[in-house]
Amino acid sequence: MPPSPAITLDRQRLFVFPSRQGFVFLSISLLIWLLGTNYDNNLALALAFLMVSLFVVSIIHTFNNLSGVTLTALAGGTAFAGKDVEFEVLLSRSGNKRFENIQVGWPGGSTATVDLIEQEERVKLFVPSTHRGWFHPGRLLVETYYPLGLIRVWTWLDLDARALVYPTPVCAGPPPDQIGGQLDGDLLREAGGEDFAGLKDYRVGHSLRHVAWKHYARGQGLHLKEYSDYIASSCWLDWDSLAGLGREERLSRLCYWVLALAKTRNDYGLRLPGTEIKPGSGLEHKHQLLRALALFEGAG
Repeated sequence: MPPSPAITLDRQRLFVFPSRQGFVFLSISLLIWLLGTNYDNNLALALAFLMVSLFVVSIIHTFNNLSGVTLTALAGGTAFAGKDVEFEVLLSRSGNKRFENIQVGWPGGSTATVDLIEQEERVKLFVPSTHRGWFHPGRLLVETYYPLGLIRVWTWLDLDARALVYPTPVCAGPPPDQIGGQLDGDLLREAGGEDFAGLKDYRVGHSLRHVAWKHYARGQGLHLKEYSDYIASSCWLDWDSLAGLGREERLSRLCYWVLALAKTRNDYGLRLPGTEIKPGSGLEHKHQLLRALALFEGAG
């Protein structure tokens, strides 16, 4: 996934409009002006003109509190369909100008308030996912009411952010086609093992290092301790093993099995129409299978 472009806010991108408090402030200013005009009260008129001047100055300061901020969408996280997806957004500035009380957020998701005092700040935002595959949260809302709350300055930005959403895991019981039935393994390797497997009769030429001396002392004969290791079994997660279910139902159950097998020492692979991933294990292998499930048939 290529990095998202950085977008710097300027006057062409920003919108300005009085806030709810701004309309109330203007209404009070108008009322004071009408009273001052009606009763020929210079003090009331001066107060009305002062309030209007303050309102005009607030427009300039609020506009400047966003103009010059640069936003970049960093790598999005991963999630399961229906859960919140984490996105990280970088806000940065150049020069010594400071920006305060900047609010950022995607519609329907969480919002964050940033004071850009340092050169850059990172914020984490969460957006509910709606489907598996590549998830695009849409346009980001950036706004501020600073310093007086009388003016709202805002813009909508397409940061080209996206995140990978896996299918929703649905409990499907134990994985099918598993070799043997022991999660710890089924095959034994005699050489170089560490686990005690039992005793065998001593034969001339065998090393005395593994002699079971306690058994010999009890008059039970001369025996050797035998050690072995378990070799983890392997398992294929096959699309065809879920015949009769719909596409998303199959993917959800396969996702559940991937997560279950990732907690064991078993090797496991995945067969989908047009895709086969050989058995393996580890975090990278798990994410490879989950990615294949998420992007099956070009989702997203």
